[in-house]
Amino acid sequence: MSRVVVTGRVPEAALEKLRAEHEVDAWQGPESIGREELLRRVAGADAVVSLLTERIDAELLDAAGPQLKVVANVAVGYDNIDVPACTERGIVAANTPGVLTDATADIAMGLILMSTRRLGEGERLIRSGQAWKWGMFFLLGSSLQGKTLGVVGMGGIGQATARRAKAFGMEIVYQSRSEIDPQIAAELGARRVDLNELLTVSDVVSLHCPYGPATHHLIGAEQLAAMKSSAYLVNTARGPIVDEAALASALREGQIAGAGLDVYEHEPRVHPELLELENVVLLPHLGSATVETRTAMAMLAADNALAVLSGEGPPAPIN
Repeated sequence: MSRVVVTGRVPEAALEKLRAEHEVDAWQGPESIGREELLRRVAGADAVVSLLTERIDAELLDAAGPQLKVVANVAVGYDNIDVPACTERGIVAANTPGVLTDATADIAMGLILMSTRRLGEGERLIRSGQAWKWGMFFLLGSSLQGKTLGVVGMGGIGQATARRAKAFGMEIVYQSRSEIDPQIAAELGARRVDLNELLTVSDVVSLHCPYGPATHHLIGAEQLAAMKSSAYLVNTARGPIVDEAALASALREGQIAGAGLDVYEHEPRVHPELLELENVVLLPHLGSATVETRTAMAMLAADNALAVLSGEGPPAPIN
């Protein structure tokens, strides 16, 4: 029987699956586990099931010991894991792609609607108790029909977001490292362009690329200046893809019309200037936050850990 350390609270079904075969040490505190406690708990672990709030680096891998076989991240993104350090030590790293595609695309589409139709502003107005009256020019937003969505990163979530946008009558352009399947491109009417053209022609830019050194501040002052003054930026990928200070300035100066964010550069802290602006919708990282999706994520992470511990390849390996 191996020892599995779970670094944060996950659905009970995943814990039961792990406990059926192995000894499980699961953190159950209401807050994220502290670093020192985490390093202490992983000592002697054969598997670590990690959340994106925990940094899985060389220090932690060394604290766990040479018997550690697998790190199973309960997320599709894995910028919290030092994958080369895992590979160097012969440790399998795995994630949870696919199961959160629809939930995250729903949030992206929700942010597109909230920002273009100024729904956040309207809801805040009602809750504030201010007097209001219907009028021809009251809280006018922008329609989506006939407008262009630019998808940066046309993987599963990007494609799912594009499908939703197409249903709203939007045209699709995308920037990605490689061409998508021609059949999917035809279905979506999607055209591949470079990032500069995407920023120039899009009415809404939605970010779905992975985060890494190549995409750090991919959207900064120069890119925001290239966008239409009537355009909107949506980010459901990772916060540091966007230079938040530059975004706050662009929103304040009217360089772009608005933005919708589910992730932040220094999460959970939000750039203070963004909090003062009406033309940005701010959500607390809700991309995968449905009961069904979070359960599926935890179950896939458990399957990844169990497969490696039994000497098999995981369903969703990273390295």
